[in-house]
Amino acid sequence: MKNSVLKGILGAVAVAGVAVIAKKVIERKRFVKGIFEEYGIKERSPFGLADKIREMNEEQYQELKGKFKKEFASKCCHKNFDRKEEKFAEA
Repeated sequence: MKNSVLKGILGAVAVAGVAVIAKKVIERKRFVKGIFEEYGIKERSPFGLADKIREMNEEQYQELKGKFKKEFASKCCHKNFDRKEEKFAEA
């Protein structure tokens, strides 16, 4: 009986883990889709994004780069990621 309870618990944890990962993937996919729409990129591929980046001036590129850094930054080691950016911007 202990093995079946343990398997059930592990199964529930696995399902929860997959759900969390799927949620994160969906959020990031929406972010990238929003970037494509915001900058008017019709080709939905990395090559379309690269072509648009080549056309951008430095200010637009830095803005886009900041958006990607904020969205895709690892938050596991940097709990106060947003605060660090604010302090950096003030300095």
